[in-house]
Amino acid sequence: MDILLMGPPGAGKGTQGALLAEARGLPKFATGDLLRDAVKRGTPLGLRAKSVMEAGHLVSDDIIMGIVREELAKPEAAQGVIFDGVVRTIPQAEGVERLLSERNRRMDAVLFFDVSDEEILARLAKRRNLEQRADDDPKAVATRLAAYRQQTAPVLQWYEQRKQLRRIPAVGSVEEIAQRVRQVLG
Repeated sequence: MDILLMGPPGAGKGTQGALLAEARGLPKFATGDLLRDAVKRGTPLGLRAKSVMEAGHLVSDDIIMGIVREELAKPEAAQGVIFDGVVRTIPQAEGVERLLSERNRRMDAVLFFDVSDEEILARLAKRRNLEQRADDDPKAVATRLAAYRQQTAPVLQWYEQRKQLRRIPAVGSVEEIAQRVRQVLG
């Protein structure tokens, strides 16, 4: 089963994705984590992505699709994947659709974690204090939210037209939100 998790930065995709991956026995692809790892290791992909990420901008579609293609080729991804924030633009949605189609698969569900900007800002401030992540700097967060609203929000309509989008109210305890996810997925 292939499941895409969508939502603004700080919506809880990472937390819920980890729970869902464990419960379903599927790998979780979080491009943010993969990109941060590539930056840390100084790979060519990481070097290309580093300046873009630090400025709070979205990484280009070709870099994202390259990562997804590599990850889908791994044996552990053969039965499905939890895509954590992978699709952020319509070209990425189309690209992931093509990559899955090449493997005779399709996106089974798209879960949108719906949360207000005020809640996001509070969550990311808390995360910044706990994890010291450079990409949670207030200016970078504002840039990422603006980019999300401009580039990613239209993707929701794209999936809605395909009857794949499911909205999850993403406020409450981790377990309350996980229960909503389980209900939606059946």
